[in-house]
This record gives sequence, structure tokens and C-alpha cells, in this order.
Amino acid sequence: MHDKYKKKHQGPKASDRVRLQIAVEAARRMIDAVGPGPDDLTGRLKDASDEAYYTAKRKAAAVLGHRVRPGDLPSDSEVRAELIVLARSRSGLFENSDEDATREPDPDEGVRVMAEHLDRFAIYRLRLSPLEAVKQNPKRHPEGDALFHSLQVFERAREVRPYDEEFLLAALLHDVGKAIEPTDHVDSGVEALRGAVTERSLWLIEHHMDLLALREKTLSPKARKEIETSDYFEDLKLLREVDDAGRVPGIPVCGIDEALAYLRGLENESYLGG
Repeated sequence: MHDKYKKKHQGPKASDRVRLQIAVEAARRMIDAVGPGPDDLTGRLKDASDEAYYTAKRKAAAVLGHRVRPGDLPSDSEVRAELIVLARSRSGLFENSDEDATREPDPDEGVRVMAEHLDRFAIYRLRLSPLEAVKQNPKRHPEGDALFHSLQVFERAREVRPYDEEFLLAALLHDVGKAIEPTDHVDSGVEALRGAVTERSLWLIEHHMDLLALREKTLSPKARKEIETSDYFEDLKLLREVDDAGRVPGIPVCGIDEALAYLRGLENESYLGG
């Protein structure tokens, strides 16, 4: 009976591609804790707890939008392999080394090494797509679902800051948490995007509701001081303006693909400090 129940209710089996994506994302989330340098890398990886690996894998699967069984998550050794690739790519360990000449070639390594930069667009797509099914309070959002609103906000942001990728990302992604935890969409959205956007974009998303609270006089003095003394306060006010403006029913907006293609076109700007 127990086996039948498990078979009936277990999630879809993860493909090798999905496992690799999760392993790469988990490694990206763990790399700062492990440390990117080559010195005693093996020892540091062994010191990482089973809980740290499991937490990173579960968060990676959630961020990428993969609903898989715990048993189908990549193994700790798979994540360790990606951590080694990522750590070496950051430290230049293979450059002019004897190991570089003797190790077996890996045709996927180039993709994995660049995954930290490129996979962010896959994350954005996976977080935006479910918003189409999120219906909103018509009093506050007469325009309709959360995706239509997000794309409107992105359009308004592009009109005023067409060159500013970090601001545009905050505008496009500010409500992704509504498809994760509608009762706390800000914190859930921030957690889902952590590591996939810059500090500035994340801060704007984290505080995009604060000016509403300030307007309604429900913001604490401490929180008010935090946002008003931030270097990003003027950006936050502009985000509030485009968020309020993106609530018009029936107007034409771009799709997810067009929005992400536009953002890809800004990649060669000074994003992430080059």
C-alpha cells in the first residue's frame, strides 16, 4: 500500500538536464560560503555539511521552477563537481597548469562555467511565467493578472530608463513573489531572486512597497530612515511611479520574450561592474 501511494503521488522524475541545472544553481549558491580559491578546495568541500548541500539543492530547484522529488535531486558529489568548476573558473586554477593538459575534456564545462551569468535569464523566465495565473484585487489592479501588470511596469520603466538594466529588472521582476507566496510576495520574491540580480535590483524589489506604506503612514521611523538615506532612494521613488502607472486595462504590452531579449541587449553595459 505504501509503495502504491508513493508511486501515485510522487512528482515527475528529473531529467539529466534538470539535475545539471539544479547542481549548477546549487553550486552558485554555495560558492561564497565554500570560498572560490583553489587552496585546500577539496578540504573545504568536505567540511560543508549535508544540510548545507540539501538546502542549496532545494532552493536551487525552487528558484529554477523545477518541482522534483528529493530523491531526484543531484547528489552532493554532483554539486561538488560544479563547485570545483565554478571555483576554478573564478580563480583561474586551470590557466597554464599541468592539470589542464592532462584532465579529460568536458564539452559541457564551458556552458557550466558561464552558467552563473547566463542562467539568470532562465530564472527570470521561470519566475515570470506563473504570474499569468495570478489574479489580483481589481480595486488596486484593474488591469488584470500579475504578468500583465509586470510587463506594463517594465514598459513604463523602459520609457524613462531605457539604458538601466538593474532598474528595468526591478520593474519587471518586482512582483514575482505573488506566484510563490501571495501573502508575503516581497520576501518570497527577494529570496527567489537572490543571487540572480544585483544588490541594487534586489534592494528596489525588497522595498518597492515601502513608499505605499509611507504614503499610508504605516511605515516605521526606522524603516523610513533606511530607505530615505539609501543611495537608491530616488530609484525607488521612480519605481513606485512606474508601478502605479502600470495598471491600465487593455493596453498593448510586450511579451516575456521581448522583455528578456531587450535586457540581453544591455548585457554589454556595465552590469555587475563589468
